[in-house]
Amino acid sequence: MATGTVKWFNNAKGFGFICPEGEDGDVFAHYSTIQMDGYRTLKAGQQVTFEVE
Repeated sequence: MATGTVKWFNNAKGFGFICPEGEDGDVFAHYSTIQMDGYRTLKAGQQVTFEVE
């Protein structure tokens, strides 16, 4: 699993981008892939772990 920081996430559109640690470029994040209970969202600056498919 990779780690990174949420760059931004738009709740209305259901997507945003993550800045991976130690890598260039951003990773697209869609709300349907967020694994959490309740309302699935991310906040700018939040530390996350993720897998790229």
